[in-house]
Amino acid sequence: MKHRNRTLAAACVLMVGGWLNATAAEFGPSNPFFTASKLPFGAPPFDRIKDEDYQPAVEAGMAQQLAEIAAIVNNPAPATFENTFVAMERSGRLLARASAAFSGVSQANTNPVLQQAKTALAPELAAHQDAIRLNAKLFERMATVYKKRASLQLDPESMRLVEREYDQFVHSGANLSEPDKAQLKKLNQEASSLSDAFSKKLLEATKAGAFATEDKGALAGLSDAQLAAAAQSAGARSTKGYLIPLQNTTQQPALASLSNRGTRETIFGNSWNRAEHGDANDTREIIARLAQLRAQRARLLGFGSHAAWKLEDQMAKTPEAALQFMDALVPVAAAKAAGEAKQMQAVIDAQQGGFALAPWDREFYGEQVRKAKYDLDQAQIKPFFELDSVLRNGVFYAANRLYGISFKERMDIPVYAPDVRVFQITDANGKPLALFYCDYFKRDNKNGGAWMSEFVGQSKLLGTLPVIYNVANLPKPAPGEPALISFDDVTTMFHEFGHGLHGMFADSQYPTLSGTATARDFVEFPSQFNEHWAIYPAVFKHYARHYKTGAPMPAAMVEKIKQAKNFAEGYGLTELLAAAELDMQWHALTADAPLLKPDDFEQQALAKARLDMSAVPPRYRSSYFSHIWDSGYSAGYYAYLWTQMLADDAYQWFDDHGALTRANGDRFRRMILSRGNTQDLSAMYVAWRGKAPSIDAMMKYRGLKDAQ
Repeated sequence: MKHRNRTLAAACVLMVGGWLNATAAEFGPSNPFFTASKLPFGAPPFDRIKDEDYQPAVEAGMAQQLAEIAAIVNNPAPATFENTFVAMERSGRLLARASAAFSGVSQANTNPVLQQAKTALAPELAAHQDAIRLNAKLFERMATVYKKRASLQLDPESMRLVEREYDQFVHSGANLSEPDKAQLKKLNQEASSLSDAFSKKLLEATKAGAFATEDKGALAGLSDAQLAAAAQSAGARSTKGYLIPLQNTTQQPALASLSNRGTRETIFGNSWNRAEHGDANDTREIIARLAQLRAQRARLLGFGSHAAWKLEDQMAKTPEAALQFMDALVPVAAAKAAGEAKQMQAVIDAQQGGFALAPWDREFYGEQVRKAKYDLDQAQIKPFFELDSVLRNGVFYAANRLYGISFKERMDIPVYAPDVRVFQITDANGKPLALFYCDYFKRDNKNGGAWMSEFVGQSKLLGTLPVIYNVANLPKPAPGEPALISFDDVTTMFHEFGHGLHGMFADSQYPTLSGTATARDFVEFPSQFNEHWAIYPAVFKHYARHYKTGAPMPAAMVEKIKQAKNFAEGYGLTELLAAAELDMQWHALTADAPLLKPDDFEQQALAKARLDMSAVPPRYRSSYFSHIWDSGYSAGYYAYLWTQMLADDAYQWFDDHGALTRANGDRFRRMILSRGNTQDLSAMYVAWRGKAPSIDAMMKYRGLKDAQ
């Protein structure tokens, strides 16, 4: 998943009145954000930053940016590209460095002080953006330049900036009447506050949903290492016995190993109902109101639904196009998932289980089918996937082979948590390219899932190089034990580093168009494309080595992994489709729709999409679907499927042209990864690929052709 820190997107709002002035007065030279960081690449000085430093820095940054915007608006000279668009690109530097660091830490290493600051600043996020994008005089200057752009002899990237920014202002309501702008601001502020409240409740609900027991027998099936990790998790919370924390997805990793069906059912129930207990952490009222607010905002902006508004500037363009794409996959995915379920039920029946396959059985019996069908045992595989080897000898190695970049760990760069590591990346020409932070282990104070973002974005105009980070939630081993991960976790590391490469290779003039600042249904393309190298033979054999002996994985086991790569693809695709359909249907609501009961709506939505399959729950339930309620993916979760199509189609081009070569990597970097949003994304893809993408490679690489 990709999180993007942008001055307007991640900033917080200026509050009028004395409150801001009093608080901003606390910001001075002693604050680490007062001047630009002196560290390499402008990295945040986390060794100097205190939790209390973020809020005043963000507040001062807001005030500074609005003053900079006022100077643009009040410039007596006629509006030009330089004194309007370029000046806007230069604005907000203090806000950018403070909000980027705050966003990263508050998501990955939060605490009560940071949560309080986030709550205080959250409603102001939308207002600060509105203060700029709904500024009539600023938009008038922009429109002046926009209307005469054809005669300005701008270079292509500058032309793209003018057109994109003008369209974004219109999209955000710049053409509304003043009364409508006032109403829009109210809707945006309430929505921002609710998103923050959702995030806080979900973090606590997920923490509370952990499975705790003092009965070792309840955890039968877990390995010694898993039991040690569970004991460590319990100790970290001063709890006796064992504790299995929840991941953010519906299914939980431990379900694949636990032989006690009662334990499995309890853990699944904890996951499925984590935010639906009618307590302080219940999110249902929030999401019902958020969906309503977004529909009302869309109507104000001239659209029939939030989805229609959101997709206007995406590759799909309309909800209908996205739904048509997904609808074509439903029969294939559902049929394959049903076939997989029959195989699992057959195992249950053969063991005289006497019960029908339930969601909490799927991982356990799926693993048995995998073992029987491919003779593949995760316990035998994991010793070959030690995290540091995967990172250095897999993720980094593939990037070196494709793009010529090299990596050196930096022990002198301060970090925000002890588990975080930092690497300096050097380009093939010997020049510094980027800093890369990786924060892989789960913590109770970390948001769920995995993501990439940046502390510093690339821009030739500003003279900045990228500072990128990847965050994940991999189980932390007990002290002295190796961090052994699953192949799914390996794939996640390659995925998030694909986002990282998109940011590291950015080569744009303007920060607004740089790196991963693309449409949602394009931004997941480089990351999903990078997943393909995890199983590529030359890469795989380089990192898949036994953590004790260093021996490469036996050829027979490698072949089994390849054969099993698309095992349960039907299930995986179906749970993803179900989540994407939930997202789209929540955001297809019209402004006159009443407040809905999320449980009822969810059931009806899945039935409408023909995805109400008892043994295949959606990857995220509405009540804990953080992607769409708090992470910018509203009406955009389909992008994971859309970009699977792009990624597989792109890998087919590589496969047709010699696969893992520097020539192929350099061409992909030059024409895709470095270009950010500097040209039309569909045209960019076609220029590189030579034709429009098709679904053929997706059906091939994901083993779906036989289900058609």
